[in-house]
Formats: sequence, structure tokens, C-alpha cells
Amino acid sequence: MKQAKRSFLVIGLGRFGESITKTLASLDHEVMVIDKDEAKVNKVADLVTQAVHADATDESVLKELGVSNLDEAIVAIGDDIQASILTTLILKDMGFERIVVKAKNDYHGRVLEKIGADVIIHPEKDMGIRVAHSILSGNIIDFIELSPDYSLVEVAASQTMNGKSLKELNLRAKYGCTVLAIKPKDEEKINISPSANDMVKAGDVLVLVGTNRDLSKLEQELLDESLTREFR
Repeated sequence: MKQAKRSFLVIGLGRFGESITKTLASLDHEVMVIDKDEAKVNKVADLVTQAVHADATDESVLKELGVSNLDEAIVAIGDDIQASILTTLILKDMGFERIVVKAKNDYHGRVLEKIGADVIIHPEKDMGIRVAHSILSGNIIDFIELSPDYSLVEVAASQTMNGKSLKELNLRAKYGCTVLAIKPKDEEKINISPSANDMVKAGDVLVLVGTNRDLSKLEQELLDESLTREFR
């Protein structure tokens, strides 16, 4: 289902900000970008609704640009923690209901939380978690931490899962994990909220949610199975 068109303000066009900008623009959302580096602004100017070379810590500039008319703000400022904090404060005072901010470290993240940032992203930390899980188990395709206790993972179904129904696999009883969807290996469609009788083939992607402890047990079993096949 196509998402409703929304409008975003992206401040900071480092690798993180540029990636977000290009993704939002490619999904046909309205995007205004602001950065102090004119070359970075010019690089994405043809992709976005409006590209502005300016200092986002200047409240008068933001007001003149009418940024408060946009739906959501994303502060993707890189190494300048002071500028990130000041910009977030200004946007909060301007009435943005949702502000997403990139944090450089945990200390920065705690400050952002106290001043009212709605979503705090730690790109390097989050990517490190995903890569670590992928390394530990070749079956783990993606890993998203939902909270300190719960996560969502995409797992490639193993050979031992091949030809079995979800009822036979009984992942909830064995590991406490719930299967939210099945992405068949050779098909584009996704089976959302699959039934107990739906079959799984090796290579299908299972989207699971559960506690980190339960998901770790599942990862370990997949790793053990993988190592057993490798050394046979």
C-alpha cells in the first residue's frame, strides 16, 4: 500500500543525512534540506523540493524559510554536537511534533532525550549491532532493536526448516518468538500474519519478533546447524 505523501526537513548532509534525503525523495515525499556546506546542498538540489545553503542554528533563518509548515524534522548534523543540540532546541520551540536526531555518542543521546528529541538514532552503534548478529549467524539477514529487551529479526529459513509448517516448527514454544511474516525465496509477495499451516522452504525469510534472550537462543541453534553442515 502506497504511503501518504509527507513533508520533511533534513538538516545536515553528511553521509547519513544525504542517504535519508535520497531515500525520502525517491519515495516521492517532499523534502527540504539545509546545510552550511554549499557543495553538499548543490549535490542534492535536483532531487529535493528545496535545498538551502544556510546555518540551521540561526532561528531567524528557519522562521524565514517557513520550516514549521513541514511535517517532520530530521537533524542529521555530524560532529558538531553543540549545533545539533541547539538546532533541536530551536525546532522544538517552533512546534515540531516529531523530531528525529542523529546522536554522535551516548552522552549526546542523553542530552537530546532531555531536550525533547522524539527519536534518537545511533547509526554506527545500530549498524554495529546488525553486523555483529550477521557475523554470528549467517542466517540472520537483518536485526532491529525495538527496545532494550525486544528485537525484530529477518532470518533465512535453514535446511532443517525446509518443508515444515509453522505449526511443526513451533518456534513460539521452542524459542518464544512470533513469526510476523514469511517472504518466500522465489516470490515477491509477502505472507503477512501467516497461519500455523503455512509451509516454510529453505531460503525463505522469516520475520520474527521476540525478546533478545529468546532470539539469541534461536541464533545459536542456527549457528550450530550451520557449523555442523560445514564440517561434515
